[in-house]
Order: sequence, then structure tokens, then C-alpha cells
Amino acid sequence: MKTCNTNRYIKTLALAFILLGLSNLAISQKKDPIKLGFIPLTDCAPLVVAKEMGLFTKYGVEVIIQKEASWANIRDKVISGELDGAHCLFSMPFSVYTGVGGKEGTEMKIAMVLNNNGQGITLSKEFCGMVGFKEVKKVAAAVKSIQARKEVTFAMTFPGGTHDMWLRCWLSACGINPKSIGIITIPPPQMVANMRVDNMEGYCVGEPWNGVAATQNVGFTHIASQDIWKNHPEKALVVNKGFSETRKEDLKNVMKAVMEACKWLDVMGNRKKAAAWLTKPNYVNAALPVIEARLMGSNDLGCELGVQKYKDDYMMFHRNGDVNMPRKSHAIWFMTQYVRFGMVSAAPNYAAIADKIIMDDLYAEVAKSMGVTMPADDMQPFALKIDNVQFDPKNPAEYLKVAKK
Repeated sequence: MKTCNTNRYIKTLALAFILLGLSNLAISQKKDPIKLGFIPLTDCAPLVVAKEMGLFTKYGVEVIIQKEASWANIRDKVISGELDGAHCLFSMPFSVYTGVGGKEGTEMKIAMVLNNNGQGITLSKEFCGMVGFKEVKKVAAAVKSIQARKEVTFAMTFPGGTHDMWLRCWLSACGINPKSIGIITIPPPQMVANMRVDNMEGYCVGEPWNGVAATQNVGFTHIASQDIWKNHPEKALVVNKGFSETRKEDLKNVMKAVMEACKWLDVMGNRKKAAAWLTKPNYVNAALPVIEARLMGSNDLGCELGVQKYKDDYMMFHRNGDVNMPRKSHAIWFMTQYVRFGMVSAAPNYAAIADKIIMDDLYAEVAKSMGVTMPADDMQPFALKIDNVQFDPKNPAEYLKVAKK
């Protein structure tokens, strides 16, 4: 009897040790949550929707999304690995890699594009009556008139970022050399407050901060970014290089969740619900009517200019897959602008940098798994609406001969 009890005890003890070992193994193999940063802008919506609708959980990944103070914070935290990825300016990785907006040669990876369109240039009330909506040809005279009294300064959100490029391309189209005015960097949520205290005469930023300025009678919307370049790339899901290499399957699942959120957002009947989430303090923290209106393509411009309604080029998040594919031609366009505006001393190796940063093979895997069609327009020539200058990504040097500085 004693032998039987002893054997039973030994078996029980052995089983306990086995279970303890399995438990410890499970604990050791448990993955850290994925941390994604965002800036309080309307176009952070894909991350917010994926979180609020439980889409990250649906695809088997634990994701924390956290608000950041500036694009510089996003850059530093993604590079260091404090963030695994972020809602990010599409051009930031190229700005950083070329040394315009960070340490030259530093890699940040682009997994997919989050949205097209939906940014804008706001002018202060000083321009009211001198310049109307999209009246580009009147801007230079108005600027000279103001410069007679004081220095004129414009703000953007990150050197070499998308807003920086929309601003510089617009200035050039207006006949203004960007070097003839001041250009400063201000985080998006601080734009309206800085204009209110006369720190700048105009700024380029994403929504809702153009709409907020108009609503609060601080400034007015002079032009939307889709009037500069229809269906331009804007924000992207940008990830840490190490994360993209060591947690590839997790990244693919994050992309699937975000892709589903982008599809959902392009159903216009869903946008009021999205706006209700975005208005919360932990997300964008701006007035619901402003977020909702511009998300629906209705821009109350301010300065008694009325309402501009966009029908097919408001902020888009999927557009049957045309939005989400990161294009190397777009990467080359941004780097060509750095040469155009004297932000780099020599032309970079456009194609090699685009190949290094854009994860097009990974995107193709995800798109196929989601039944999303891959557009066939990458590396094809295109032109911006504001200047109609043909850009051939296979021959940037020829474009630079024609484009105005």
C-alpha cells in the first residue's frame, strides 16, 4: 500500500513539474503588445477604427495605440523601437534617410499607405479679402503687401514631410520663392493657437486643424491638398526596421486589421461613427462638427467664402485598394522635391532608397490575402494639378529642368 501511494505521489509531483514548466514556457513565449503611435489628426482614423472595432484582436494581435506630441516624437520613437510603428507622414522615411529631417542613412520602413487627400493650407485673417479660395495668382501680391509691414512666416509640420512639400509646391505655383519667406515647424495640434497669437501668416497641416481655424475665425482655408495633387499619398503605416524583420507575421496581421478599417471608412455611412470616436480626448480632441464635416467632404472655408464640397477627392482611405499600395514613384517624387528646393546638396540614389524603404512585397502578400487588387500604375508618369508639370519617376533629372523652384 505504501509503495502504491509513493508511486502516485511521485507521478503527481512529476505532473506538477511538467505543468509548471509548460506554464513558464508559455510566459516566456508571450509576445509584447505592439505599440503604434499617432498624431491627433483626422487621418489617424484607420488606427482608431481598427482599435475601436476590435479588428486588431480579430487578426490575433495585441495592439496599443498612443497619442504623440509631434512628428519628431514619432520619428525618434519608431527609430529607437519605443514604438513598433506609427501613423506617419508618407515622406518622413525619405526625409530622414536623406538627412533632411533626421540622421542620414537611418531606416524607417513603409508597410502601407493610410489615406489620400484631406490636408490644407490655411491663411490668416490678414489675407481675407485679398485672396480667395484657390486664387493662387493673387497670393504673391498679398504676401508682398504684408511684407511691407512685417516678416511673413508660414508653418508646416516636419522638414521634408508631406505638409512641407505641399507648402513649397504651392508657394512655387504662387510665384513665391520659399527662401523669401520664413518657414517654421509646428506640431499639428498647435497650429491654430500659434496663428491666433500671430506667430505665422499661414500654415499647411492635416484636418481638423484647418477646419478648426475657420470655425474659430482665426484663419480661412485657402486651398486643400487635393487641389494641389488629387489623390496624393498622405499618411502611411511606418514601422521600426527591427520589428519588420523579427515580427513579420504580426506586422502582416496589423496591416490586415488596418486594411479592413480603411475599407470600412470608405463607406460614407460609417464616417459619422468614425468622427464620434475621433473627437474623444484620447484621440484627436477637436469639435465633432468640424471633424465630421471635413471627413464627409464638406469644407466651410471661413472668411465668408462659403462651403466647398468635394465629391470624389475628399479624404479617402481605401478606394478599392488604390490608396493603400505604397508606390516607389511617389517616393522618388518626394526626394526629387528635396533636390528642387535645395534641401539636399546632391541628388540621392532615388531607386535604391525607394527599394530599401518601401515594403512592396509584404504589401502584395497582405493585399492578396485580403482580396485587394494591386494597382498597376507604379513608376508611371503623372502630374500635379497645381502646376501640370509631368513627372517621370524614371527620369527625375528631366523634371527638375522644368519645375520651378
